[in-house]
Amino acid sequence: MSGDLVGVWEVALSDGVHRIEFEHGTTTGKRVISVDGKEVIRRDWMFKLVGKETFVVGTTDAKATINIDAVSGFAYEYTLEINGKSLKKYMENRSKVTSTWLLNLDGIDCRVVLEKDTMDIWCNGQKMETAGEFVDDGTETHFTLGDHDCCVKAVSSGKRRDGIIHLLMVDGTEVAEISE
Repeated sequence: MSGDLVGVWEVALSDGVHRIEFEHGTTTGKRVISVDGKEVIRRDWMFKLVGKETFVVGTTDAKATINIDAVSGFAYEYTLEINGKSLKKYMENRSKVTSTWLLNLDGIDCRVVLEKDTMDIWCNGQKMETAGEFVDDGTETHFTLGDHDCCVKAVSSGKRRDGIIHLLMVDGTEVAEISE
């Protein structure tokens, strides 16, 4: 990376946490966007220094846009949007529609993500094969990680405001959820 690096963002998606870097050469008109260290957009000699650049992130093809706005004189502000929402709004909404667990199985760090709207389960960027079933107190979605039996249980909290609680069980032991 050159001295033109003006923005770095970490974005948590179902397939993993992605690092977005943006270089903006205000004297050369250069714009370079890298996702996870891989260059995805390069534009040289752009005469218009403000505007936006749109690209996709991750295997879920989330639409990302970097907005470049003039603040005053030769000062610029850079904001990142994911799927049409500011990064802050996107992350707030994401915490409502996903559950995430971090665990270590057989010496391997695993990041398990449940998409509550589709009940899709991701582990370290891979969408898992699952089998769902209805049980007395809710639903269970079964999958395996290596030699481990895993299950996401969806049960009522008993409180209308809290709604449904999702629990990850690995070999019968509950794993604590994290907030991203």
